Amino acid sequence: MELRRVVVTGMGMLTPLARGVGPNWDRLLRGDSGVRVIDSFRVDDLACRIAGQIPLNPEQSAGAPWYVPDDWMDERDRRRVDEFIPFALVAAAEAVEDSGWNPDDQEDRDRTGVLVGSGIGGLQRIYETSLLLEERGPRRVSPFFIPGAIANMASGHISIQFGFRGPNHAVVTACATGTHAIGDAARLIMFDDADVMIAGGTEGAVNRLGMVGFTAARAVSTGFNDTPEKASRPWDRDRDGFVMGEGAGVVVLEELEHARARGATIHAEIIGYGLSGDAYHVTAPAPDGSGGYRAMAAALKRSGLTTADIDYINAHGTSTPLGDEIELNAVMRLFGDDVDNLCMSSTKSAVGHLLGAAGAVEAIYCIKALNEGVVPPTLNLENPSEGCDMNLVPLTAQERPVRNAMSNSFGFGGTNATLIMTRAP
Repeated sequence: MELRRVVVTGMGMLTPLARGVGPNWDRLLRGDSGVRVIDSFRVDDLACRIAGQIPLNPEQSAGAPWYVPDDWMDERDRRRVDEFIPFALVAAAEAVEDSGWNPDDQEDRDRTGVLVGSGIGGLQRIYETSLLLEERGPRRVSPFFIPGAIANMASGHISIQFGFRGPNHAVVTACATGTHAIGDAARLIMFDDADVMIAGGTEGAVNRLGMVGFTAARAVSTGFNDTPEKASRPWDRDRDGFVMGEGAGVVVLEELEHARARGATIHAEIIGYGLSGDAYHVTAPAPDGSGGYRAMAAALKRSGLTTADIDYINAHGTSTPLGDEIELNAVMRLFGDDVDNLCMSSTKSAVGHLLGAAGAVEAIYCIKALNEGVVPPTLNLENPSEGCDMNLVPLTAQERPVRNAMSNSFGFGGTNATLIMTRAP
């Protein structure tokens, strides 16, 4: 059986930098940061008081488009769901509009599916409902609590809003969720289970419970509360943990001939997808980087490319003392001498770590790099750690042709995923 080819025809995102792919890309290339002091809940008793939060006004987005919740979901309905769901609707609406795919024909809708995951789901809603249960009793718990919190409901709401009746699925693989979602959705098209898939990740876990949980795990930065824009610093010697972020990234994937037949604009082609498991530890990656290495190698094998064909990697690069160098060493081991012609950056330095949404947002940044001939910078990389012997795009964006781009995502539980994208055929 010959697998069908899968292309990207629509893109949408909501991040701490801005609402929309174009404004995000512009701010990213300027070196702007979306990380700031948390102002949406009490943080005075928390060790980490900063995060990448969705901008709610022009000041927070530096004048770029910002998020107005009531523009995307009726206020009554929005009170019934956790924030990760409207985040996903914002990104999906942009991606669908960008793709131009909004069929009236029922058969076309039956061949259009949704696969949008969340690493954590409705954490804020679970937190608030737990407090309500203890303080006011079981009769006060909303019947909408469960459907407003479970992780697959982002896919459910997108499917309902657009009337897409094909495969309705969700991925929950921690920080690898967005990458797995796109890769798995592409395979549904490859195997003829759908012609079009709306795919990506969404997360809204910047709240007291989320912050305390990751702080207790000693995963987040605590040393830059007074200079939040400096906190996310992948591969820098002064890094002390990742910065929590929130948002969503969604793409429209489509079978190549289906896209051509309707004259769709094709942004890129998905040509490689690799998965692996560390089988090592619940939070720490295997010290030898074997999990990430095997995911990248599997993606390369599927793509038919060699390491010499990859020009840019958007790294997982979270700014943790342990994980950054493990990923770097795995890349250098896989690419060998070809690392000299490779550049790799971490866009988490600008938006923080969007957890389940990270991989989808970063895949979109890779596609922009393919099409624009410029790679985004790693902010705050002022003093690279020893052994950082490759181009990590420090501080400022770099213009260069990008033929093929790779995106890495690794998650708690030792789950790893890699995508490879190439220019539109």
